[in-house]
Amino acid sequence: MPDKFYIIQNVDRDGEKLPEIEIKEVTITGKKRIFEGLQQWRYDRMVYNVKKVYPYSRIVRNKLKEVNDSLTRITNEKERRRYLKEVEKQVFKDYEDDIRNMTITQGKILIRLIDRETSTTSYELIREYRGKISASFWQGVARIFGTNLKDTYDPAGDDLYIEVIINEIEAGRI
Repeated sequence: MPDKFYIIQNVDRDGEKLPEIEIKEVTITGKKRIFEGLQQWRYDRMVYNVKKVYPYSRIVRNKLKEVNDSLTRITNEKERRRYLKEVEKQVFKDYEDDIRNMTITQGKILIRLIDRETSTTSYELIREYRGKISASFWQGVARIFGTNLKDTYDPAGDDLYIEVIINEIEAGRI
């Protein structure tokens, strides 16, 4: 017994009835590069890292939208600060362990993906919601680990492979 069944429809084409099967859309992205040795290992590692941090960048995007929507309804400055502290505590409670267990490379990718998803750098987000002093402190910590919270996402340049990997993830191919 076959695993898949196809429904064949008779379609009228120029007065002639022809069988037709509906198939899924196919996206052609060009000839896939075949990496050798170390290059293949680096690409596989990049796929692993992007697959690990991409969901967190989506969480940041959704959480930021939720927070901004809530802040538009809160007019009292004291209540806004209280709300932001509450959200910060909840986010730390939910995701601190996961973030702490990321590698430096995964952290760098996450910083770029946050910019991709929110159109705002991590530094700008911290400065907007926590203040300049806090943003400067965390920028200093990031610099110690060899990264930069002001990094932006460049899908046609430095981040081309990340963009290709994300498109493959969203298409369900990896």
